[in-house]
Amino acid sequence: MPSTLFTPHQNRRQFLNTLLVGSTALAFGGLIGSRPARAAAANPFTLPPLPYAENALEPVISARTLNFHYGKHHQGYVNNLNKLVEGTSLADQSLVEVIKASASSNQTLIFNNAAQVWNHSFYWNSLNPKGGGKPSGALAEMIEKSFGGFEPFKTEFAKAATSQFGSGWAWLVQDGDKLAVVKTGNADTPLVQGQKPLLTIDVWEHAYYLDYQNRRADYVAAVLDRLINWDFAAQNLAS
Repeated sequence: MPSTLFTPHQNRRQFLNTLLVGSTALAFGGLIGSRPARAAAANPFTLPPLPYAENALEPVISARTLNFHYGKHHQGYVNNLNKLVEGTSLADQSLVEVIKASASSNQTLIFNNAAQVWNHSFYWNSLNPKGGGKPSGALAEMIEKSFGGFEPFKTEFAKAATSQFGSGWAWLVQDGDKLAVVKTGNADTPLVQGQKPLLTIDVWEHAYYLDYQNRRADYVAAVLDRLINWDFAAQNLAS
């Protein structure tokens, strides 16, 4: 049976509870920790379903952008990864294992595609059509402790996202007993830096250019104000 990042039959709580389990065992769905035995597959990695309809993020992110970003770019990384691991021992490993193994062995092409599959899956779940606003509970307390308040955090996160030179990502991560904002270039991911991702914003141009052209700051501000999924971040913190 091909390995998937998560299945459409999982409910939201089940998926969130299995999404992040410790900084050394991060993976999606049934790929966390020890893997069940499965037969070899021609395409061991598959594109996970979006957690909402393609038009659900409008007007902040258009259905047209989602169609290209998810259906072309994300699918392309999955296709490339399957071709690259075909006939290798990596084809029988989980996605996170492939990311970590290829990072440590300088297998750049495999790492780039595997990490982009994971990063995009994490990004889709960092967004919610009814998102935005402010976090609450333990997450809000840690943001207060780490950044001095929600507004300083928001400013720092937006700065990281808008100042990332070229393509990349802005992340809220747990780093030890504090939270931090980090940015990574291209396909890089906190997974290989010993940090625990809580949420992310994709700042590759294909994430926003059809809707915002060169106005990355407007895209980042709109996502933070209206789409960011604080429930997802809180579940990741608690896992």
